[in-house]
Amino acid sequence: MFELNLPETELNIRELKGKNYIFDPLRKQFVRFSPEEYVRQLFTAFLKEHKDYPQNRMANEIEIALGNVRRRCDTVVYDEFLQPLMIIEYKAPSVAVSQTTFDQICRYNMSLNVKWLIVSNGLKHYCCRIDPETQTYSFLSDVPKYGDLKLS
Repeated sequence: MFELNLPETELNIRELKGKNYIFDPLRKQFVRFSPEEYVRQLFTAFLKEHKDYPQNRMANEIEIALGNVRRRCDTVVYDEFLQPLMIIEYKAPSVAVSQTTFDQICRYNMSLNVKWLIVSNGLKHYCCRIDPETQTYSFLSDVPKYGDLKLS
């Protein structure tokens, strides 16, 4: 596969009619393999296995409305009341994380209004916390454990 800045994990990849598919445990189905999908599967496994994020509190490809336009958040993490806590946006490893990427996830947050944003291309991960009172944000050096999301 690709050399990424994420712990390795067991992934279920299979070929069907000459195309590769990867199993997404959150959607409970095989989806077309792509570099971005590979990052998504490794990142969600990292959250579950190393940061104690419950699998049943994460969802992939969540549709949101931005005015008259429908968009999809790559991954949304929810609290115990199923209220959105975090949006995660993935890019392929060959795609540099840029201001455009942050603009995209910030637009998504206009709909969900979460306190946590993460952007990752599998090589670099950026996690920031938004202060809803001041509408400022601060970057963290590491992704917090799930239990720490509500404490901040």
